[in-house]
Amino acid sequence: MYDLMEEELFEYRVVELSSAPCFSPQADFNGKHDSLFFNDGVRRIDFVLVYEDEDKKDFDKRHTFQRKKVSHTKPLVPPLVVDDKLIFVKVHMPWDVLCTYAEVLHIKLPIQPNDLASRPSPWRFFSCVTKHFYPSEDKIGTEADFYTAPFEKDRLEYFYVKDQDNFFTPSMRSRMAYYILNRAPYEIRGNIKKFGITKLLDSGVYKAAYPLHDCRFNVRSTELGSPNERLLLYEEWAHPKSFYKMQPLDLIRKYYGEKIGIYFAWLGFYTLMLALAAAVGLGCFIYGYHTQETSTWSKEVCDPNIGGAIVMCPQCDLECTYWRLNSTCESSKKLCIFDNFGTLVFAVFMSVWVTLFLEFWKRYQAELEYEWDTVEFLEQEEQPRPEYEAKCSHERINPITRVRVPYTACGRCIRLSLGIGTVLFWILLILASVVAIIVYRLAVFFAFSAKLRAQDLKELEPFREYVTPQMATTVSASIISFVVIMILNILYERVAIWITDFELPRTKTEYENSLTLKMFLFQFVNYYSSCFYIAFAKGKVVGYPKEPVYLLGKYRNEECDPGGCLMELTTQLTVIMGGKAIWNNIQEVLWVKNLIFRHCTQAGSEKVIPRWEQDYQLQPIGKLGLFYEYLEMVIQFGFVTLFVASFPLAPVLALVNNLFEIRVDAWKITTQFRRMVPEKAQDIGAWQPILQGVAILAVATNAMIIAFSSDMIPRLVYYWSFSVFPYGDHAESTMSGYINNTLSIFNIDDFSNFSRPHNTPYCYRDFRNPPGHHKEYQYNMQYWHVIAAKMAFIIVVEHIVYFTKFVLSYIIPDVPVHVREQIKRERYLTQVIIHEANLKLVTKRLKPPEDDEEKPQHPKGKEEKLELELDF
Repeated sequence: MYDLMEEELFEYRVVELSSAPCFSPQADFNGKHDSLFFNDGVRRIDFVLVYEDEDKKDFDKRHTFQRKKVSHTKPLVPPLVVDDKLIFVKVHMPWDVLCTYAEVLHIKLPIQPNDLASRPSPWRFFSCVTKHFYPSEDKIGTEADFYTAPFEKDRLEYFYVKDQDNFFTPSMRSRMAYYILNRAPYEIRGNIKKFGITKLLDSGVYKAAYPLHDCRFNVRSTELGSPNERLLLYEEWAHPKSFYKMQPLDLIRKYYGEKIGIYFAWLGFYTLMLALAAAVGLGCFIYGYHTQETSTWSKEVCDPNIGGAIVMCPQCDLECTYWRLNSTCESSKKLCIFDNFGTLVFAVFMSVWVTLFLEFWKRYQAELEYEWDTVEFLEQEEQPRPEYEAKCSHERINPITRVRVPYTACGRCIRLSLGIGTVLFWILLILASVVAIIVYRLAVFFAFSAKLRAQDLKELEPFREYVTPQMATTVSASIISFVVIMILNILYERVAIWITDFELPRTKTEYENSLTLKMFLFQFVNYYSSCFYIAFAKGKVVGYPKEPVYLLGKYRNEECDPGGCLMELTTQLTVIMGGKAIWNNIQEVLWVKNLIFRHCTQAGSEKVIPRWEQDYQLQPIGKLGLFYEYLEMVIQFGFVTLFVASFPLAPVLALVNNLFEIRVDAWKITTQFRRMVPEKAQDIGAWQPILQGVAILAVATNAMIIAFSSDMIPRLVYYWSFSVFPYGDHAESTMSGYINNTLSIFNIDDFSNFSRPHNTPYCYRDFRNPPGHHKEYQYNMQYWHVIAAKMAFIIVVEHIVYFTKFVLSYIIPDVPVHVREQIKRERYLTQVIIHEANLKLVTKRLKPPEDDEEKPQHPKGKEEKLELELDF
């Protein structure tokens, strides 16, 4: 047994433990494989450390044991259980230590039952139906609602202590144990201090450090009084049969801590909101699918008398040949599925949806903050990271608390400057890879344009109408881009962690926020740069056949399909999103394969092993915890919002993915991973402003995609202005003749010698004056009408949407009214308790006047005595 004993407290940072901690000699396993206690059945196991003894000789084993105890585990006790080469150190937290560190960490504990009536649910009338979609209350039950206050030992009588053994929950106990172990020094050399179990794990001195699960995930514990919370989570949350049920967030928070709970709360809320977006997006897709055959402009492209009679200019120099417009018939039909008026409505809807999502999440998050006692967490509880304290050789006075705190001598500005420089270098490296892929696109388009339109490719006859030069180039470039993205991801992950370690953030929240920002900036550029190129750069600066525009003076800029670049953007998004999902699935399959292999190697053993050994055989959680899950979902959120105008099915795919993601994550964390150290979290951290930034950017990107990548604005300009008098010959507005209107005539005699094709009339897609005009090949009036319409569309849509976002943000309060009332009530009760406690303390210490007359004291001595009595 190992009891952590308190001796002295310095600045609420480091607690020194007695040099002679209470411990018992090494003990063998008593056969109770589900027990969470020591052999006496009284003391709870709050944490487990594991290290490996390589030497089998008794003498060397004792020598190694003593060396470890002195050098590495000074605040710890000798281990209890030895199994082959593994030695398990079981840690227990006595009551006095728990009380001390509950005060140090400002842990909030119950003081009084909640006396405010809860608001009735608006869905209570449908409870007979909705109850089937919630976890079983008979199994999980409901927790009593209490007002809470930060714990103080001297005011213990004011807290709701029904049972000392259960006053501090197992998650609180393990959190406090980890806090002590993470600050226990094991070596001091001059000004260099080494401490913390984290460093010992990194250096391999210890193999593992973890709190215990309370039972096996699929078998009820035989231990008397065991809550079996892991089993309940598996049955009501992680089991595939419970996929349709809402998540038991309170139980998740109680078992794994607030940081895990807030992630699954956010993921569940995001998925629920995606259901609405997916329904509207699916409706938009169905509308486009049913109207692709009736679209006037696609029928003109496919008409052999219209599109078949229009000869288009070559799209590259020398080797490319002329081609007929109806060769893009199938791609034009498919483009109608995504480029229609329904897409415009859906893009505006998604701009409003993302605002509603963020505002309602703030409200829901505020409720969770209050219910989970994290309202003032960042202001009260955040402690310096052990790595920060270890590297700090100087101290200074905190201007707020007036206590001495560590700080680094090396300027933070220097560290941040070097970190920012490194991040910018890697971002430029990504942009260089994007430029390289653009050059690849230009080079292979030359080859595809010369080959895919040749008449001698009989083997491609069934696919000739689908395999166009643009499509072949886009698909191949998208695949190469995806491969480059995944390679750069692997490299930059290590670089980002190294930069963040070098910056030396003070607290864990600062560390995670700094790493989050770096990783997201990189992922943003890595994943979205090719999409931004196709949406806003490709086909925008190509010149005309006589004077084409060249990249690097050699490669002729590629053009879009006659219907625009929207279909190519859709293809790019499909390849990246689909490839990312496939890659993740491959990783999952490999992980499960290793898991099955490990299980099969242990299946033959029927040996009964204790709880701590069962947990040791589980997978360890990574240092960054759920960071990568957050990152994956935020990148998905970007695809769903930034480019939704080109891919209305993105919310549908995201919804299906998230429904599986929630249950897969729940299954892994409940059945395959060791129990994580519970951590406090007030919100989703740096991801919140990132989501808000993406939401603001999404309004501009979707408006610009519709204006510049889609062909919708030119169609509307033609329909309302150029199809009727004075520009057109039709009596009423119509789309008839639109295709011919978007094409300009070129005299092939005006080709330059460098770009003239070898085989020899004559259209290209642009709004320019024909040959022989007094402003030959210059932009005509319709071009300026279209440009003005595009700019007006962007300005009007952005202002309307941003105004709507502002109104919604104003009328939807971030904190619900009933939560504000409960917070004020709790603060009032806390002040009352503190006032009564101070009043009793002063009354107790006051003495009758006659005593003071009989025994006069020096004022200085009295002051010193009072300070000693009030010190706690």
